[in-house]
Amino acid sequence: MVLQTSGGTVREQGTAEQEPHAGARVPGQAGPPVPRRHSVRGQVLAALRHALVGGELTPGEVYSAPGLAERYGVSATPVREAMQQLACEGAVEVVPNRGFRVAECSSRDLAELAEVRAMLEVPAVVRLARALPPERFEGLRPLAEEGVTAAARGDRVGYAEADHAFHDALMSLTGNRWLTEVTGDLLRRSQRPPADGPRRRTADLLADASEHTALLDALVAQEYAVAERITREHVSVARHPH
Repeated sequence: MVLQTSGGTVREQGTAEQEPHAGARVPGQAGPPVPRRHSVRGQVLAALRHALVGGELTPGEVYSAPGLAERYGVSATPVREAMQQLACEGAVEVVPNRGFRVAECSSRDLAELAEVRAMLEVPAVVRLARALPPERFEGLRPLAEEGVTAAARGDRVGYAEADHAFHDALMSLTGNRWLTEVTGDLLRRSQRPPADGPRRRTADLLADASEHTALLDALVAQEYAVAERITREHVSVARHPH
């Protein structure tokens, strides 16, 4: 079996695959190209995450691994592996003998996720602000700019990836890999659109993205109280309907 992309063909050999061309797309995927990956499973996982954020996979609907495999032009094995990973992240639920149901995310779920993120990320940013020299934060500027660019064109999927990259890089500065992993997982869970509310508008994405830039400005200026306030407001944005 093969995974067809606009940049070429990636052949399956167990779970270890050749690396696709950068910018390759998976058929049926909306949004930005699938990021470069070392395995078909990784490509499928990225494509499914895009489909979830972009609303291509409907909350409450059950999707079979063979059906998705046909859609993406691969065998069912990497699809099952990718879906199992998404099940661990809470994005889908396993339905025995049928496939995987896309989990429904409510506004209450998002509010609770935001509360936990604030407990972890706000004190982490405060510690970083006082421990690191300003120039360390300037390295995150390109990631913040990528988020603004994606938000400006209303690209929800692209912004979700840029948002995750920014927060991952920021938390990585703590040197605590568990904190980085946990906060990254919480962010992934909070990026799914709520089933009981409207989708975020371009203006909402831009407001969110601009807070990355404002946070970096405060950290570089060593304005600790401002950095703490921005972080708290930023991670708590899921409390409010969009």
